[in-house]
Amino acid sequence: MERDNVTSVQTFILLGFSHLPHLRLFLVSVFSLLYIFTLLGNGLIIILIKTDHRLHTPMYFFLANFSLMDLFYPSVTVPKMIWDLVFREGVISFHGCIAQLFFFITFASNECLFLSVMAFDRYLAICKPLHYGTIMSHRMCLKLTGGAWVTGFLYSVIHTVLTNSMLFCGPNLINHFFCEIPPLFQLACSDITFNMTCVFVSAFVMGVCNFSITLGSYTGIVSIILRIKSTEGRMKAFSTCVSHLMVVSMYYGTLLITYFRPMSSYSQSRDRTAAVIYTTVTPVLNPVIYSLRNKDVKKALKKILWKGAIS
Repeated sequence: MERDNVTSVQTFILLGFSHLPHLRLFLVSVFSLLYIFTLLGNGLIIILIKTDHRLHTPMYFFLANFSLMDLFYPSVTVPKMIWDLVFREGVISFHGCIAQLFFFITFASNECLFLSVMAFDRYLAICKPLHYGTIMSHRMCLKLTGGAWVTGFLYSVIHTVLTNSMLFCGPNLINHFFCEIPPLFQLACSDITFNMTCVFVSAFVMGVCNFSITLGSYTGIVSIILRIKSTEGRMKAFSTCVSHLMVVSMYYGTLLITYFRPMSSYSQSRDRTAAVIYTTVTPVLNPVIYSLRNKDVKKALKKILWKGAIS
């Protein structure tokens, strides 16, 4: 029997924050500001790295890609969420929902991969400085970047195809502000055992393994920092590592809460809160934590501002 003859669901209704009508204007203001700052912060990082030749190094090449990811990542979900809050709508077509899911998974998985790549890059630069230039060549940078983008794309294709193959015969109310795997699984009429197995396996591979790489890299960095004789230098280095790990832990923690647990323990309010963190909060924090606190980036920013003031 063909799919069209089985499923009656052609559109979904994203309930989003409809349960908080008294906070609608507040939420619109907060999410709009966060999204604007995300676009401005990450856009500024990309421009600075592109225009200042001193930032044409592997570390900033990865940061530029990471900022590009943080431009795309929230853009998949936040504008739609704000639109639904403003106009009190939540309608999304079945194919639109699947498309949103595809792009969300692509950029979310790429974020995990680039966090690992950047942590490994810093590990080599600090712990293996004599070999850094040889290992992290221009060709290696392209391979790591291309590999991350391709892996994220293929990872997304697998889960999107599996989700698209499920049957949805009603109801069509998604208690979330975008199309995500757990709430969609709850609406499926067909058996989702295989799909859930794939989610758990991929959550372990993509989440736990990447987090382990990131954590292992920073552990090696911390061991080097402990050898620094200067207390001021040691505290400054620790401050940078701690801030990085805080953002990484917050991002991975919220993702693992959502994807790495039984469907029976799914909590709509908890998952919605977690989703707000990894779709709106971390993308606006990343430019500040990873780039704007950096001395070279500050110099590049002052250079552009100085030129603007003179002209």
